[in-house]
Amino acid sequence: MLNPANEAFIGRLSSHLPEGRLRAAEPRHLTEPRGKWLGRPGPLAVPKSREEVSQILAACNAASVPVLPWGGGTGLVSGQVMPEGPVPLILSLEAMTGLRGLWPDENSITVEAGMTLASVQEAARAAGRLFPLSLASEGTATIGGNLATNAGGTQVLRYGTARELCLGIEAVLASGEVISGLRRLRKDNTGYDLRDLIVGSEGSLAVITAASLRLFPTPKKRVVAMLAVSSPEAAQALLRLSEAELGGLVSGFELMSRAGFDFLAETGFDLRAPFDPLPDWLVLIELGLPGAIDAEAAMAGLYEQGAELGLVLDGVIATSGAQADHLWALRETIPDANRRLGSISSHDVSLPPGAIPDFIREASGRLTGMADVRINCFGHLGDGNLHFNLFPAKGRSRSDYAALAPALSDLVHQMVDAAGGSISAEHGIGRLKTGDLQRYGDPGRLAAMRRIKTALDPKGILNPGAVLPL
Repeated sequence: MLNPANEAFIGRLSSHLPEGRLRAAEPRHLTEPRGKWLGRPGPLAVPKSREEVSQILAACNAASVPVLPWGGGTGLVSGQVMPEGPVPLILSLEAMTGLRGLWPDENSITVEAGMTLASVQEAARAAGRLFPLSLASEGTATIGGNLATNAGGTQVLRYGTARELCLGIEAVLASGEVISGLRRLRKDNTGYDLRDLIVGSEGSLAVITAASLRLFPTPKKRVVAMLAVSSPEAAQALLRLSEAELGGLVSGFELMSRAGFDFLAETGFDLRAPFDPLPDWLVLIELGLPGAIDAEAAMAGLYEQGAELGLVLDGVIATSGAQADHLWALRETIPDANRRLGSISSHDVSLPPGAIPDFIREASGRLTGMADVRINCFGHLGDGNLHFNLFPAKGRSRSDYAALAPALSDLVHQMVDAAGGSISAEHGIGRLKTGDLQRYGDPGRLAAMRRIKTALDPKGILNPGAVLPL
């Protein structure tokens, strides 16, 4: 049984910490971006060192008080909000923002978990290097949260997920024991890889306090294009063509449907699309190239080959950094337009690349046959990650679909599972998808996950109810 973080407990804990480390949680600590869950007012701990994190966790463990790790609060599956159970101690790493070391010649950097992703990118850029993890929320999202959720983003095709960008971590277990694993090694074959276990565990196994991360040489040239394609099949064929012609140089390959651009206009975003009329399907491609290659010529060549094969109908190639940023802004603002409209249900799924066109066509047909819905399908085609979201028809609200929403969402996940895909591609499980994980997860894997949770957090104080249901 867990106990609430009441005044008596906070009084005892405060006597062991420097002044100012404990205070009341602010509204931002009690909400999440989609408004699906609301936390309850309670205490907030803001440690400034791993030693203080260790003291806090040891005290919570001894008193069986739940701990809710909190990064930047940008997660979309409610892993950062605990609406039920005993009032938790919210543990924010926002004061741990230190740069512990930077080694440009080794292509590595070590930072504390509260540093924002944008700050990590800027530190790398100042040293002439690239940290390629890129998200729309990078100004607020923290590196600890990115690792805890194994964040994906727009550059996975070339550089991999957060897990693949992590060389080592420092983390604190529920008991207060510290795992000191900040080695900057590409090869370390000395037993179980606790780094890979803790990355992606959403704060349910340990609290990440620092990380060593991979950097890369900054591409000398960058070129971005938005191309109109005839269908998802054409987009898939264009991706294969780009990888064959420019293998290893394709940084991003995003698929977008016309619905996303319609939603931008409908919700008042002043972002001009580069096509009139808008095609039904578009792709956004970014190439990062060495200095010896003519970037514009490489993209133009890809465009011409795609047009000759009937894959590309029209296109715009950015001729300046500002134009490239504008094309990306169109893609990255689509989720904001979605939030303004209010979805009936949202799905962050991944599929084997070859299954994507059939899934889009078949799922769209079955869903619109069930209800009068609009579908906004977009995502990272290069790594098989789709955001497949359902919205009310014009003139209707999502409350009109409340009774039908669970069945619509179940159909999407059933079709994803049948195609050999995953119900969570890059947002994690949090509290939103625990039921889906139990339904679609492999029983043996789930049993192993529970044993690991019990071994590392026997009292269950770390983010209770996230990933695995209580």
